[in-house]
This record gives sequence, structure tokens and C-alpha cells, in this order.
Amino acid sequence: MLMMRSRGRLVIATAIALAAGIATFVVARSLLESETRPSEPDQPAAAVIPEFRPELTLADRDGTPRTLSEWDGKPLIINFWATWCAPCRREIPMLNALAVDDQYAGFEIIGIAIDFREDVLKYLEKMPIDYTVLIGEQDGLAAARAFGMESIGLPFTAFTDRRGRIATIHVGELHLPQAQVILSAIREVDADIIDMPAARSQIQENLRTDKPH
Repeated sequence: MLMMRSRGRLVIATAIALAAGIATFVVARSLLESETRPSEPDQPAAAVIPEFRPELTLADRDGTPRTLSEWDGKPLIINFWATWCAPCRREIPMLNALAVDDQYAGFEIIGIAIDFREDVLKYLEKMPIDYTVLIGEQDGLAAARAFGMESIGLPFTAFTDRRGRIATIHVGELHLPQAQVILSAIREVDADIIDMPAARSQIQENLRTDKPH
């Protein structure tokens, strides 16, 4: 469970919890993996992941409203994060590297910050992010819930194919080997080598057997 410290005003975790009726933040390995295990006592039920990427509109770092439909036709890596979240911050260099890696040139990375806008902009001054950043406070929370996240664990990352279908949602810190497994499967879907159900099974199995150390 992630703990947030007070900043001399309403803590972002409290704002999110009040808006969603959520009292805790839950971090899990993978939603796909969690759906295959029996529910544990006092643990939230696994999220119901929508088949297709929801339509969202959030402001970018310049304050311009952006909708996910702008990236229709491209496979997406949609990373939900916050400046106060240490695992989120650790992911950024890896996502920056993916954003400029020719091997993954067809993929678009979008970071959605569930945080105070001023905090995000201040953070971006010292940590450049080489991909699109969208910012939402309560709107960011609503965006997370649109992906089926009733209990919000940060970071979490949704992966879609070029048709907008969600292949998987990874909850918790994303590591490069995990990203490579998922992106490889999505690439095969987009090339019509395998179908989406097969890709989801492939991702689930490979993430089980190829966990980062």
C-alpha cells in the first residue's frame, strides 16, 4: 500500500479517495494474472477490463484538451502515474527509452498523471518525459476507472492494439522485460499472426514464466 505525505493542503490521495469512494490504494502484479487466482479474504475483486480502450479527454502539459481518439490506428501504451509515487518515477526512464527506440516506433506512449497539475509541471522541469503527458486530478481518477480500475493502484499501464482493443493492464511497476513480452504479442496481433484472445493468453503465460528479478 502506498502512503502519501501531507503537502500542507488536501493530500492528493484523500482527494482521489473521496471522489471515488475508495479508502485504499492496491498494488498488484497483473490484472490478467489476478483473474486466474481465487479471491483472498479482505481483498478487492479483480477489475473488469473493458474490451476496447475508453474515450477520454484530458489536458496536456500546455493545457490543451486531448482525446485518445487522436491516436486511433496506433497501438498505445497508456501509463497512469503520479509524482508522489516512487514506482511511477522509476518507470519513466524505461518509458522514455521505449519512446525513442526504433524497434517500437509504431507504438505511442501516453502518460496520464493523477496528480495536481502544478506538481506535475514542476516535476517535468527536472525530469523530462519524451512522450505525451496528460494531466488530471479527479478527471484522472475518472479516466482510471474507465479502464475498469475500481481500486486504484499506481502505477498501472494499459496496452492496446491498433484497433483500440485492450490486450492487458499491468498494475505495479513495469519493467522492460515485461513490456517487451506485451509489445511483442500486440505486434503479432496487429500483423494478423495471432488473434487477441491468443495474445492475452500468451502475455499471461509469458509474464508468469519471465518475471523480472
